Amino acid sequence: MSAVELVLVDAGGTNIGSVRYALERLGVFAEVSDDAQRIARATHVILPGVGAAGPGMQRLREAGLIDVLRGLSQPVLGVCLGMQLLFEHSEEGDTTCLGVVPGQVRRIEGSARRRVPHMGWNRLDVLTDDPLLGGLGADAHAYFVHSYAVASAAHTLASTDYGSALAAIVRHRNFHGMQFHPERSAAVGARLLRNFLDS
Repeated sequence: MSAVELVLVDAGGTNIGSVRYALERLGVFAEVSDDAQRIARATHVILPGVGAAGPGMQRLREAGLIDVLRGLSQPVLGVCLGMQLLFEHSEEGDTTCLGVVPGQVRRIEGSARRRVPHMGWNRLDVLTDDPLLGGLGADAHAYFVHSYAVASAAHTLASTDYGSALAAIVRHRNFHGMQFHPERSAAVGARLLRNFLDS
């Protein structure tokens, strides 16, 4: 892991500090940057995010990061809103996203038993064998906070059930996403972050 040069994309996400601290607990220093050239030179890139899709994409646009993020060939991980921004489109604000992972982000259907936002611990149901999921137990849980989600589909590595099967972890080429907060998901989150850094 000593060869890792990790950059956290500074796109205004309020979870940058907690993600950075989680990585430090793994012995990895993460540089925070909105410089396109620095991001392009990194061995690994994490796109964190909390908030809404429209403002999130606007911050990336203002920083001149849209094209550089779309063109990255190294491992990239989107966290929470950052995962949603990897997809083609979000219903939230009718927002065109980065489009590096096929799929649409839609509002979660709430009910008397399922509140929106979905907030709390949910089980991760592993759908396919992938190095990103190495060491994940059969009863692994992660911490979610979100009102929008992607339905489980071809690029879903693990789903979670919240009235329907929602994508919890996705992978398409070098782009990975975690809808939950690995930095708040205890040992499960730490293991998943380590697996990403080992990719």
